[in-house]
Amino acid sequence: MTDTVIRKSLYLNATPEQVWAYLTDPEKLALWFHKPTTRLEQGNDLKMYGAESGNLLIWGTVNTARRPEYLEYTFTIAPMGDAVSLVKWTLEEVADGTRLSLEHSGLPQGAEAFGLTLNLDKGWDEHIGRMRALLLESA
Repeated sequence: MTDTVIRKSLYLNATPEQVWAYLTDPEKLALWFHKPTTRLEQGNDLKMYGAESGNLLIWGTVNTARRPEYLEYTFTIAPMGDAVSLVKWTLEEVADGTRLSLEHSGLPQGAEAFGLTLNLDKGWDEHIGRMRALLLESA
C-alpha cells in the first residue's frame, strides 16, 4: 500500500505576497479556513479554532516559513487520534499571479481511514475555494 497524500494545485490572480498573507495572517486565515492564535511563523505552535464553536480544531507546529514561497506545518485533528500529518504549501510566481500547491501527507492509512481522507480532501477543496473567492474580490 502506498502512502495517502492529498495534492492540490491552482492558479490565483494575486501576488505571492498576497497569497502568503492568506496562509499566515490569523485574520485572513479566519476568513477562509480557521483562525489560529498566532501568525504562522517558523517555530510557532499551530492552534486553529472554529469560528462558530470556538473549539480547538487543528493543532501542530510550524516547521518552515520562507516568505513568500514555502510554508510547512504539522497538522492533527481529533479524528486522526495520535497521528500527525504534514501540510506543505508552495507558492510560485507566474505571469499575473501565483501558482499555489498544497501537499497533505502522513495521513492515517487503511480502509478504516479512507472516510477521513475523503473528508479532508473535500474540506481542502471548500477552504481553498473560499480563499480564491476572497482574493478575486480584493483584486
